[in-house]
Amino acid sequence: MDTIRSEFKQFLLSWLEQYMPEAGSFLFDGLVLVWIGVVALVLHFFLCFFIRRNLAFWLSKTSQNWDLSINTNSLFGRASFILQGAVVQIQAKLWFDDTSSLLHVIKVISDQWIILFALLTLFSVLDIIQSLADKRTSQNHFPLKGLLQTVKLIASVLTGLLAISLLMGKSPLILLSGLGALSAVLLLVFKDPIMGLVAGIQLSANNMLSVGDWLEMPKYGADGDVIDIALTTVKVRNWDKTITTIPTYALISDSFKNWRGMSESGGRRIKRSVLIQTSSVRFLDDELLERLTKADLLGQYISERLELIERENEDRNTDMSIDLNGRRLTNIGTFRQYLTTYLRENPNIHQDMTLMVRQLESSTEGIPIEIYAFTNTTSWGEYEAIQADIFDHVFAILPAFDLCAHEAPTGYDIRGLTWREKHTQ
Repeated sequence: MDTIRSEFKQFLLSWLEQYMPEAGSFLFDGLVLVWIGVVALVLHFFLCFFIRRNLAFWLSKTSQNWDLSINTNSLFGRASFILQGAVVQIQAKLWFDDTSSLLHVIKVISDQWIILFALLTLFSVLDIIQSLADKRTSQNHFPLKGLLQTVKLIASVLTGLLAISLLMGKSPLILLSGLGALSAVLLLVFKDPIMGLVAGIQLSANNMLSVGDWLEMPKYGADGDVIDIALTTVKVRNWDKTITTIPTYALISDSFKNWRGMSESGGRRIKRSVLIQTSSVRFLDDELLERLTKADLLGQYISERLELIERENEDRNTDMSIDLNGRRLTNIGTFRQYLTTYLRENPNIHQDMTLMVRQLESSTEGIPIEIYAFTNTTSWGEYEAIQADIFDHVFAILPAFDLCAHEAPTGYDIRGLTWREKHTQ
C-alpha cells in the first residue's frame, strides 16, 4: 500500500513539474490540501446530516427524556469532530513527507483540534451523567454536580498543559514539574473551588442540605427552596421568586436553618399568643358558670372541676363568703381549658405532636396566652389558613368568657376621652 501511494505521489508530482516546472511542488501541495479539505467536508456532512440526524430521531423516539437526547446528540457531534481531526492528520501523513512544513502545521492544528473536542466530549459525558442523576425520582444527597465540576476543572487544566506542551514540543511532565513552584499561586487561584468541593463533601456526608430543601439564611437574605448545589455556589429561589446565590463554603462556616425536618415530620408548628387584658380576669360567677356549662367543649370539664372544688372546700370548712377563701374557677383558666379541648377536637391539628395552651409571664402588654401545637400539614398556604382560623375563633370567643384582648391606646381612644372630659365639665 505504501509503495502504491509513493508511486502515485511521484507520478503526480512529476506530471505537474513537467507542465509547470517552477510551480509543480506548490500545485501538488495545493491539490493535496484541497483533497484533504474535501474529504473532511464529505466526512462532516455524512456524520452530521446523516448519522447525527438519524441518531437524534432514534433518541427522540426511544428516550423519554428529551434533555438526555439533546446531550447525547451533543456528545456524538463533538466526538465526530475528533474523528474528523484524526482523519485530516492521517491524510496529511499519507501525502506529505516527514520533513514538510505543511505536515508540521497540519499536525499542530489537528492535535489542538483533537485535544479541544476530546475535552468537550468529556464535558458531554459528564453532562449526561448529571442529567440522569437529576431525573432520578429518589432524592440524592451526594454532591454529584460539585464533583463533576471539579472533574471538568481538573480536565481543563490538564488539557491546557497538554496543548501547551504539544506546541512547545516538550513533555507534559516538564510542565507538571514546574507547577510545584506555582503551587501557592494555584491554591490562591483555585481557593473557591477547593473550599467548595470540601464543603460539598461535608454537606453530603452529614446530610445537611440537598436540592429541594427549604433553606433560611438571613445573613445572605436567603429564604426559600434550594434549586442548585454547584461546586462554588448554592442557589436558593426565595419565596418572592428572586434568586440568592450563597458560597458553598459559607454553609459550613456560617449557620443556616434547614426546614427539611419540619417537612419530613408531617406537621408544622403554631406558636402564637393572644394578649389578655389583666383587668378582665376574674372568678366565674353563677351567671357566667351557667352560660359556659352549656358549651359542648366545657360542660364536662366544669362539672368535674366544680365537684372537686366543692368537695375540697367542704372538707376544709372554708368560708366562701369572701373571694379570698377557698378554690374557685377563673375565666382565664377556663378559657385555657376550652382552647386545649378545642385544639384536641380540631381535625387540622396533629394530635401525636406537642399540644398545649400555656400562660406566659405577664407584662404591661397584658397576660399572654400562647397556643403551642402542630398542624397536620406542612403546606405553607394550608398552614396559614389553619392558623388564621384558630385565632379568628379565639378572638371571637373572648367575650363569652368576659375577657378582653389587650390593645394599646389609639388616637380614637384619646379623642373619646377628651370628648367625655369636655362634656362632663
